[in-house]
Amino acid sequence: MNFGKKIWLIGNSSEKSKKTVSALRKLLRAEHFIFDDINPEIVVSVGGDGTLLRAMHMYEYQLDNVRFLGVHTGHLGFYTDFTDDDLFDVVDALQKENSKEAVRYPLVKVQVNFDDGYQIVRHVLNESTIRRASKTMLGDVKISDYLFERFRGDGLSISTPTGSTAYNKSIGGAVMHPRVEAMQIAEIASLNNRVYRTLGSPMIVAKKDLITVIPAREDDYSLTFDQLTFEYQNIKSIEYSLDGATIAFANCAHTPFWERVRTSFIGEVE
Repeated sequence: MNFGKKIWLIGNSSEKSKKTVSALRKLLRAEHFIFDDINPEIVVSVGGDGTLLRAMHMYEYQLDNVRFLGVHTGHLGFYTDFTDDDLFDVVDALQKENSKEAVRYPLVKVQVNFDDGYQIVRHVLNESTIRRASKTMLGDVKISDYLFERFRGDGLSISTPTGSTAYNKSIGGAVMHPRVEAMQIAEIASLNNRVYRTLGSPMIVAKKDLITVIPAREDDYSLTFDQLTFEYQNIKSIEYSLDGATIAFANCAHTPFWERVRTSFIGEVE
């Protein structure tokens, strides 16, 4: 029994997602789930991994009280456990779902500090990147209080363990299991020659450490928080840390991480 469990559905603009949301809503209503978009216990995203990322940021400041479940309208993704053909299974799983069995993945805290003292704090599930819009980016990279390198290139990407399979992987980063509590910093097209040198390879940074990027004073920086992109001026520094914040996934039919990696990048083993 769901005992009046509060739930909310979030889809995308595709017709398939809209139809799936409508069908799932009817099934859940028949089982007496309560629909609550303000204080839901479970948020079901219907679409793809991008839809789930959007759902996560919609409830970013309620993550201690919300669990997520992903329904994919295409192929299974890294954050989805069901497809649109499994709606009866989704309802059955939600009825049996227990908050104590939720699967938690770490988030990276991103704190943007500006020259006037103003701060922005966000959390990301995949990664945060910093780039310049038109020219080469220049910035110092500190690990905790230690100046590690002076970076020149297109930009930097700092990812979570689960985000290691996203943009991070496409720029040569390592795939990390979510239970490894660490961040990964990867360079985007760094300049390496006789004059300018960086490490030139991704780094796994321990939970205890703080990554600080101090960009040169320019007015055309682009920062991303997962799929969200913002343009900023007068940035003093950006700090990346693992502060203990997590996202909880309803453990209804949770697919093991390495199975997701194999399915997404290798396919079935012969």
